[in-house]
Amino acid sequence: MTLRLGDLAPDFSADTTDGPIRFHDWIGDRWAILFSHPKDFTPVCTTELGYVAKLKPDFDRRHVKPIGLSIDPVQSHKGWSKDIEETQGTRLNFPIIADPDKRVADLYGMMHPEEDSTHTVRTVFVIDPKKKVRLMITYPQTTGRNFDEILRVIDSMQLTDAYTVATPVNWKKGEDVIIVPSVSDEDAKKKFPKGFRALKPYLRLTRDPSI
Repeated sequence: MTLRLGDLAPDFSADTTDGPIRFHDWIGDRWAILFSHPKDFTPVCTTELGYVAKLKPDFDRRHVKPIGLSIDPVQSHKGWSKDIEETQGTRLNFPIIADPDKRVADLYGMMHPEEDSTHTVRTVFVIDPKKKVRLMITYPQTTGRNFDEILRVIDSMQLTDAYTVATPVNWKKGEDVIIVPSVSDEDAKKKFPKGFRALKPYLRLTRDPSI
C-alpha cells in the first residue's frame, strides 16, 4: 500500500507501552505524529525519543499526540525506556507501539528493503483530527530527525487550515504569511484588516492572522 498526502491514515489495533490501542480512537480529536524506529536499544533512536518526551508542552499547546513504533515487543520497549531516561534525562511520556510481525510497518510502508530488509526506516507521519495524512518524511537510519522542523510544519498546517494563507520559506510562527492567489485584493482587504504588502500581484504578504 502506498500512502499519499490526504489519504485516510490506516487504522489498526496494537499493543503499546501504555496498553492496547485502536489507533483512530487513540487519536480522538487531536493531531498525531506516528514515527518509526529501526529497533530498540539503538543510539540515534534513544536521542530522538528523549527529545520528543521533552517536547510534551509544545505538543500539548498544539493538541498533538506523539506515538512511536518499533518492531520489538513491549517488554523490550519498557527496558529501553529506562536507558532513555538515564541517558537523556527525561522519562517517556508517550506510547511506543510493539510491531514484531511488522503489520503496522507494512500498512504504512515503513519497510524499505533496499535500505534494510528486516527493520523499519526512520519515517514520520503527521495525521490530522480527521485522520488524514498531512505530512510524510522518511530519513535514512543513520540520520536523526529534526522534530523542531516537524513542529514548524504543524504550525504552518494548523494556520493554513484556519486562514486562506500559505507560509513562505523558513517561516516560523508569528512571521508574515502569504495570501493565497485565489483571494482577490478586495477580499484580502476584508479578510486581513491589518493590511498587506503586494510585492507582485501573485505575492502578497500579511501579518500572521492568528496573533
